Amino acid sequence: MTSELEGQRAPDFDLPTDGGGRARLADYVGKQLVLYLYPKDDTSGCTKEAQAFAEDYAAFQAAGVEILGLSKDSVASHDKFKAKYGLPFRLAADEEGKLVEALGAWVEKSMYGKSYMGIDRSTFLIDGQGVIKKVWRKVKVPGHAGEVLAAVKAG
Repeated sequence: MTSELEGQRAPDFDLPTDGGGRARLADYVGKQLVLYLYPKDDTSGCTKEAQAFAEDYAAFQAAGVEILGLSKDSVASHDKFKAKYGLPFRLAADEEGKLVEALGAWVEKSMYGKSYMGIDRSTFLIDGQGVIKKVWRKVKVPGHAGEVLAAVKAG
């Protein structure tokens, strides 16, 4: 399924990250970026997804790709999550949800018959000029990091 965002410029962002840093779209000019959006730090699926990207991190780096995780959790939450699992990439905090919304990933979800708003687990491959090359929506964690890596290597 192609996304309406593929081929468009990624929304500009400037967000706080773990470790007191900042992540800006401009930081990734000349490099590809895997921006993955996940619902919540230190939950089962989100932990497995982060660990899968961490396992493949060296291969992404070798392909000239950076990884940035994004959720609405606080920087303090990201610091704990990153330290607990030894994640090698940065985690950005979008507490107001502006980037999440701009990427179309703030959606109505339901669990146990109750509806609520939450982050649709999504991944965006952004090229060195800031253009979204590929979008994955409603991501299923098993095998996803490998699928993204294969797309990176395929060009």
